[in-house]
Amino acid sequence: MSTPLYQLKAEFFKTLGHPVRIRVLELLSVREHAVAEMLPEVGVEAASLSQQLAVLRKANLVVTRREGSTVHYSLSHPRVAELLRVAREILSGVLEGQAELLADLRATPHP
Repeated sequence: MSTPLYQLKAEFFKTLGHPVRIRVLELLSVREHAVAEMLPEVGVEAASLSQQLAVLRKANLVVTRREGSTVHYSLSHPRVAELLRVAREILSGVLEGQAELLADLRATPHP
C-alpha cells in the first residue's frame, strides 16, 4: 500500500521545520554555496550545519557538487526558492493583519 499524499506532504513540511534548514535554503535560493561560506551566515557549529545539510540531502531538497575537497550545495529544484518566497508573502500578510489588530486594540479606550 502506498503512502497517502497528505502524509508525504506532512513529512516534507517537517523537513522544513527547522530554522537552520530554512536559512540554508534561503542562502541557496540566491546561489550555490560551499559549506564554509554558509557557516558564518547560519551561525551554528560545523557539525550542526553538516547534520542539517544531511537532512536536506536525504529529502532531495539540495544537491552537492565536489570541487577538490570543497563541497558546494545548491537547490535541487528552483521551485524550492519559490516556496520560500510564497511562505514569506503569507507571513507578511499574517503579520500585517496582526499589526492592524494591535493598532485597533490600542485605539480602543480601556474599560
